[in-house]
Amino acid sequence: MSAAEPALEILVELLSDPGAPIAASTAPRAREVHIADSLSGLELEPLRSSARVADLGSGAGLPGLVLAASRPEAHFDLIESASRKCGFLRDAVRRMGLENAEVLCERSEDRARGVGREAYDAITARAVGRLATLAELASPLLRDGGALVAWKGGRSEDEEAELERAADHLAMEPVEIRPVRPYPGSRHRHIHLLRKNGPTPNGLPRRPGMAAKRPFGSE
Repeated sequence: MSAAEPALEILVELLSDPGAPIAASTAPRAREVHIADSLSGLELEPLRSSARVADLGSGAGLPGLVLAASRPEAHFDLIESASRKCGFLRDAVRRMGLENAEVLCERSEDRARGVGREAYDAITARAVGRLATLAELASPLLRDGGALVAWKGGRSEDEEAELERAADHLAMEPVEIRPVRPYPGSRHRHIHLLRKNGPTPNGLPRRPGMAAKRPFGSE
């Protein structure tokens, strides 16, 4: 049994609660659908080696809580703007005994204007938004050379083309798209790895919500 297993067992219990911020239909399969999917990110070197990581739109702490339990030597900031979800995350951090995770109940754009600017080695995001939107939100938070690791379902030519068009505006470049099969039936899941390739461009972050409403690269 891995050292993370006791904490992950507690998370599975928390996710089975009717008030947990996940789809009720996935709760009975939380270990394989959510925990295993989150752990698949450790196949990528940046998530095995980064010292400081931020999880965007952390929600139920997937993958942030799972990765924090698995990598106690690294620090994880769980960024979430919805107060109800922040309450779930704080309770989970306490009950899982995670001393390396902190819940930040704020918008990522606001974090990037202050002490979070260019402060992270890696950013994670799972089922949060379009690739160009995620790249824009991650860029001002990442140090030069830092990585964005984004969990997605099936590949989208439109999203990937949009990201290519947006890349120069964001100092972010696509590096790898890795298919993963963390659980039965997950044949269409992919993890996208992007890397920051320069200083944060002027004008980032834009005001909250703009990255999603009007992403760079959209036609």
